[in-house]
Amino acid sequence: MALTKVAVLGSTGSIGRATLSVIARHTDRFQVVAVCAHDSLNDVAAQVEKYGVPVAVMADPQALNGSHSLPDAMWRSGRDAVLEMVEDVNVDVVVNAIVGSAGLEATFAALRAGKRLALANKESLVAGGPLVIDAAREGGGELIPIDSEHSAILQCLQAHDSGSVARLVLTASGGPFRGLDAGELANVGPEDALRHPTWDMGEKITVDSATLANKALEIIEAHFLYGIGYDKIEAIVHPQSIVHSFVEFNDGSVLAQLGFPTMELPILYALSHPEHVTDTSLRTFDPIRSSPLTFEEIDRERFELFALGVEAGVRGGTAPAVFNAANEIAVQAFLSRGIRFIDMPEVVAHALATVPKRNVETLDDVLEADAAARAAAGDFVCSRRSLTGG
Repeated sequence: MALTKVAVLGSTGSIGRATLSVIARHTDRFQVVAVCAHDSLNDVAAQVEKYGVPVAVMADPQALNGSHSLPDAMWRSGRDAVLEMVEDVNVDVVVNAIVGSAGLEATFAALRAGKRLALANKESLVAGGPLVIDAAREGGGELIPIDSEHSAILQCLQAHDSGSVARLVLTASGGPFRGLDAGELANVGPEDALRHPTWDMGEKITVDSATLANKALEIIEAHFLYGIGYDKIEAIVHPQSIVHSFVEFNDGSVLAQLGFPTMELPILYALSHPEHVTDTSLRTFDPIRSSPLTFEEIDRERFELFALGVEAGVRGGTAPAVFNAANEIAVQAFLSRGIRFIDMPEVVAHALATVPKRNVETLDDVLEADAAARAAAGDFVCSRRSLTGG
């Protein structure tokens, strides 16, 4: 069996590190041929040395400036180097684990080059959904999600078409603030938001899980991934994070994918799809120890960002890109203690109200909406800081 050659973008983040760990356990099937990060040069150098990676790319064009003692590899930097790595004929699978809208160009490049794209960068589909689907169709690329929820749906839909689906139900853990009321949420800080009860993730997605913005982003993703209308997609709270999604079919039957919360399982499936590869390192599911499994409705009044994100998806056009960009600014401001947890929805709502919605016809439409949303959200954050004396 020929080895599947994998390039990992965002290799120093939580998904990137997990991907390298998975591949290291399956060297009979997969080989890491390239890694890429923004500017974490020392971390990338350690990965090159540990895994014997032949190509290393730093997205920051200045990252390789100066004197560095680096392990033997082909080292490159800058935007063009990232895109050339993605398009390289020696790469079979591109894992896009870049955080935020910065991963959009790499998504397009991989799909247009006919690669399998294992996508953890949900912002690509949220901001540029129609363009991403077109790029896959035109280039012959294959789009396989890494998100546990979308991996679950993909597995449940095997041998079924979207026309037979009555409903998709994504699950959310509810984050660390599930039991808090609005008054208590006013006093939570970044350290509280980053204590996720079931998942070990990076800062941005952990905060998104605390606000449930991530679930809105995943609903938008599901709409594009599976061609399902928003009226047939919903989300519920499932604190145990054992059931990752449900698919209900037109005859009333329901399929679900279950497993203990680990991103290594959807990563392995994205690399090996449609096969289920044996991995004895992954925790075996135990229904007795997992019981009881409970489900709750999402409180849209307490978790306003969820409601705003779903509304942006339904509005369509550039509205999802605006939501995504403004949410990134809000998360950064919260993590730096520039605003409170409960201020984040106001930041995003301001951008959605300020930036006009346009149709998404080109990448420039997405990038312009993204830039306008960041400016609007940033101005709002600055005005809030000046009012509070922060």
